[in-house]
Amino acid sequence: MAYDNICKYLAENYPADLVKWLHDIEVTEISVLKTELNTEPIHADSLTLLQTPNQILQWEFQTLPASKPSLPLRMLKYWVRLKEKYDCPIEQVVIFLKFTRSEKVYTNQLVDTNTSHCYRVIRMWEQDPEQFLANPALLPFAPLAFSESPTRLLEQVAAAVDRIEEPLAFTNISACTQLLAGLRFDKGLIAELFPEEVMQESVIYQKIIQKGHKLGLLEGKREGLLEGRQEEGYSIVRRLITRRFGSVSDQLLEGIQKLSVAQLEELSEALLDFETVTDIAVWLASHQQ
Repeated sequence: MAYDNICKYLAENYPADLVKWLHDIEVTEISVLKTELNTEPIHADSLTLLQTPNQILQWEFQTLPASKPSLPLRMLKYWVRLKEKYDCPIEQVVIFLKFTRSEKVYTNQLVDTNTSHCYRVIRMWEQDPEQFLANPALLPFAPLAFSESPTRLLEQVAAAVDRIEEPLAFTNISACTQLLAGLRFDKGLIAELFPEEVMQESVIYQKIIQKGHKLGLLEGKREGLLEGRQEEGYSIVRRLITRRFGSVSDQLLEGIQKLSVAQLEELSEALLDFETVTDIAVWLASHQQ
């Protein structure tokens, strides 16, 4: 996912700033580790080794809480592999980027027979935006933070990005900010506040495009592929609703059909917790604001 690439880019290029935010630790010597953990390859979004003190910090950025295997089990697997390889203290943090009402974002441990494993959870929509607005390296996370006036927050973020004087930093921070803002804001609003040509010039944006080409997502096919995914997602959600609640109104279905691929994925998971059709209508209303 593009969002993983953005977070990895920020972790690798501004690790001290993220360490200060996530752990409130001032560090100068940091080594970023490979994210593949053998023997059986499993991937973590960002692993950072602090040389002083000798400690592993693992940051797992999640757009949605859905995961196979479950996120708590994945975190335990990461911990075991890291402990075997480095044999030092390990602190794990899961950062949920996109707002959701799923109870899974409040889970911070795995409890099973004779086994218990804990990690820390951060929900971006509960974070104070001031800490991000004050640090250019953290600006890309600011649009996802708490605000009673989200549009005003995005305007503040755009103004802060515009004040970055170093050209390369301005280009890449602007691109990362625009891309992460897409998790919460309409593309039209983002385009009004940020110059699109700046994003296209950035290193991180070019890496995402190049990765898309390697996966066969050529520019001419991308829009059609996303449309196909959206139609498939809508079809799956509609079948789930019919199986659970029977027939529903055409108006409700029309609203669901307008959802993005990510929103359809989120709704398919949320349906597991819904008890009535009214729950669907309430969820839909909150995601169309």
